[in-house]
Amino acid sequence: MNLKTIKPLDNDYLQSIGFSWHTDPDNTPYIADELVEVSSDECEAYYDAANELYDMFVAAAQYVIDNDLFYELGIPFNLIDTIKQSWENEVHWHLYGRFDFAGGTGGKPIKLIEFNADTPTSVFETAIIQWAMLKFNGLDEGKQFNDLYDGLVENFKRLVTLEEDTSSFDEHYEGWKILFSCISGSDEDESTTRLLQSAANDAGFETNFCYVNDVSFDDENGIFYDGQNYEYWFKLIPWESIAIEEGELALILKNIINNQKAIVLNPAYTLLFQSKGIMKILWDLYPNHPLLLESSYEPLSGKKQVKKPFLAREGANVTLLDNGENIIKENGGSYGNGKFLYQKFAEFDKSGDESYQAGVFFAFEGCALGFRKGGDIIDNYSKFVGHIIK
Repeated sequence: MNLKTIKPLDNDYLQSIGFSWHTDPDNTPYIADELVEVSSDECEAYYDAANELYDMFVAAAQYVIDNDLFYELGIPFNLIDTIKQSWENEVHWHLYGRFDFAGGTGGKPIKLIEFNADTPTSVFETAIIQWAMLKFNGLDEGKQFNDLYDGLVENFKRLVTLEEDTSSFDEHYEGWKILFSCISGSDEDESTTRLLQSAANDAGFETNFCYVNDVSFDDENGIFYDGQNYEYWFKLIPWESIAIEEGELALILKNIINNQKAIVLNPAYTLLFQSKGIMKILWDLYPNHPLLLESSYEPLSGKKQVKKPFLAREGANVTLLDNGENIIKENGGSYGNGKFLYQKFAEFDKSGDESYQAGVFFAFEGCALGFRKGGDIIDNYSKFVGHIIK
């Protein structure tokens, strides 16, 4: 890989722009002092891959629904009706997601690792921090594939226009309000949620923010905060967490959506995309597709592979196996009792012993690139790396 060393952003500056999770638990910087150098053609290939894969995920999700394969994907039973409701009504617009890729630089083929479609992280890092990395180092800020913030603004407008052209937003917007929420106690979650709120404000929406514990839910009347009703609720909480840990809330949200009293962002159907189990469905529907890795619910015979939980996050409970199914490396975590996917191993782009995973955000179309680096398993100790177009 071609890497460009830069002067790191200092912590005082990061704090000043609302980025407080700049130091990892081992007291090392989370933001790397380097940029991945990419070509315009490589950026175009990442863009095309995200767009093509999204269409494939839509087809795979329809296949799951048509064939009642929710259990196979590890979908909690109390979300199935909500998923169907959100899928069948186009007003439940998918706001944003992030594709994770191996390859894509130096002539290596792009391979899909997974799609973080429900509550993807690295929004602030991608949209704000890597732009600041260029500015702080006197580099051309325009030399990035990074339209994430503008892409979010436009996709918020599509909640109303429901089409690519957003020019009619002002004509059709009737004061509908979005309430943005996350769980209290996480600076990263709150800053990410407030950044999304800022994008909605710039789109022209009336918005507010509160912690989840302060939201009121009513089956018949919708979602309220401080006595005010909201037509949209953005929640930076995974759908499966709501289903498993807050079953009563899952039922209320089902009724709210069924009664058309509010729209939840991201929609419940994004859990179909989020489940690693859909990778096997994709492989069945598009065998040997150049963007896909062979995936199965059973170990792959004679192949180096990765075993990972359907609904885990940040590399938890991921195991790297050799072609004899012996463990090379494994991460601990709290997802060991669920369903697992076996996916053919694809080596990340490398620099020395460091692995680099590309993340491409999708908001109606591919709109931004960023990287994370770490070991063979990218996890919550991996570093964020910006990029620059050569």
